[in-house]
Amino acid sequence: MDKSIIPQRLAQARENLGITKAEASRRLNLSKIGYGRYESGDRTPSIQTLEVIAQCFGTSVAYLTGETDEINPDKVVITKMNSPELFNLILSVSECDDAFIRRISTYASQLLKDTKEDSAPS
Repeated sequence: MDKSIIPQRLAQARENLGITKAEASRRLNLSKIGYGRYESGDRTPSIQTLEVIAQCFGTSVAYLTGETDEINPDKVVITKMNSPELFNLILSVSECDDAFIRRISTYASQLLKDTKEDSAPS
């Protein structure tokens, strides 16, 4: 883990969200000073804290630590409380074989494409 890149990546991920350090600390349930120390490089967040930050900022720990330049997340957390229908769909599909999951994925992609075309201005 390249600890020297973490402050830069934290700032970049936060700025991509268009939020201030104060807002970032609020979303992360950290003190402003505590978060500020991470972004200034005075302290290095633990791997557990990096996981929370990555999830909150919509990126990955690998990006924050400089292992990759891909800013997009490498996992998504879906909770039953926040998205019960999506949670149940994922749970039921996760028990299926790969061929069925590919069919569902293809169908979902087509539905999304059709939805975007229907909502596009004429």
